Formats: sequence, C-alpha cells, structure tokens
Amino acid sequence: MSYLDPPPLPAPVVVTKDVGGYVDEYRARTELYRAQDREVRLHECRSACTLALSLPNVCVYPDSLVKFHAAYDPRNKAINWDETQKLFSTYPAPVQARLGTLTREYKILSGAELISLGVRDCNERRVLVAKAAPVPEDKTSLAKIVQGMKSALLTGPEANRDSNNAQRIAPAVSVKTQPVTSPQAAPEPPPADVPVPPARPEEPQLGDVPLPPRKPTSVALAQAQIALIPPAHRPMQGSARILPDRFTPYAYVIVRR
Repeated sequence: MSYLDPPPLPAPVVVTKDVGGYVDEYRARTELYRAQDREVRLHECRSACTLALSLPNVCVYPDSLVKFHAAYDPRNKAINWDETQKLFSTYPAPVQARLGTLTREYKILSGAELISLGVRDCNERRVLVAKAAPVPEDKTSLAKIVQGMKSALLTGPEANRDSNNAQRIAPAVSVKTQPVTSPQAAPEPPPADVPVPPARPEEPQLGDVPLPPRKPTSVALAQAQIALIPPAHRPMQGSARILPDRFTPYAYVIVRR
C-alpha cells in the first residue's frame, strides 16, 4: 500500500512499499495524517515517504527498511538544497544524528536501528492517553474562586467581615441530623464439647508374650548339613532317590537316613 493511498478511517495506514515522489504531495498528506491522529506503519519507505517519521503515531517493524536521500529536481537531477533541508529537519533528532546529512545516494536504516533511536515498534501495543479539554469558566465561577482564595489568605477582622458578607449572600441550608445507634455486639456462642479420644491400650509385658516353639535338634542339624552341600547336589523337596546308595554323596545319605 502506498503512503498516498490510505484505507478508510479509522484503519491505520500500512505502507508496504512506497518509492517516493513529489515532496509537496507527501507533505500535504503527512499534515492530514497529523490532524487525524492517524497511525502509520512503515514496512518499506523511500525518499519523500520518510516524512512519515515526523508523525507522533508512526511506527516501524524490526525488519522494516527506510531509505533516505536528498531532494532533487526531476528535470535536471540537480539537488534542491532548500527542499532537502526542510525534509531533513522533519526527522527526529537521533535520526538526524545517525544520518549526518543527505546526498543523492541512498542511506538505509533498518527498523531495528530506528527502534533503537526512539521510533515506536509496531509490535508493541499503542498506548492511548485521554486528555480532558479545559472547561470554559464564566464570570460567576471565576468570582467564587477569587473569593475563596481571598478568604484563605485573609486573617483577623477582614476575614470575619468577608465571611459575614458571604453568609448574608449565600442562603442558609438546613441540615437534618439523626442519631446513629451503634450495632450491639452479638453474644459469643458457647464453646462446643470436644470428644475425648479413646484411651490407648496398655503395652503387653514381655513375659506375657508366648515364645515360638523351638525346632527339634535333628531338624536344625539336618538344615545345617544341607546348607553345606553344593547347590547342584542338594535334594529337592518331595523328590525320591534315583541312584543307589553307593552313587549318592555321603552328606546326602546322612540327611536321608
């Protein structure tokens, strides 16, 4: 979208690619945007389109490209220094310091550079500030303000005289009063009965606990002897002998007998 072809209000002017043109046309369009408080978003802007940087509601994107060069006469390509100075003076002071001066060759600033120089980032939300218009004051309200200031500054008999005059002028206003009864504090509820937990059973004495019966000596001895047998030669529980006694290991014969 071109800088000179805006969408209907209140949509912002989004400049996708503008190659510039006559400075007078762009200056008139810029002043119209300024009067409308129009937001202008720059993607790629060249030449006279850079007048948009003078608007208070202009913004750029980090990847935007803004190209500057001196104004020149399209008939003979000669630089118009007067118009160039007017164009250069519309830029913000940090942008002027970065450019230094304008020549016939393009000087390109990216959007990230312009954002670092103080130009608003379009990705950030625009903050609107409401301003209240001054209310016109009539002579009566102005006289009341002066009278109030005068009564605040005066002391002694003059203040009493002015206050008496003000009382005679202002009609008395009756004020109705009524007694205010303080609310009575609500009685505190009685404490609820908390149930007592059941008593813990007593610990049994050591002497009262029956001990398990001891294993027979023969069983304990047999288990100890089985533990000494290698795992490969140990008998399985519930199994019967297959080999005769002469082929059975000595320890196994002792256990079975």
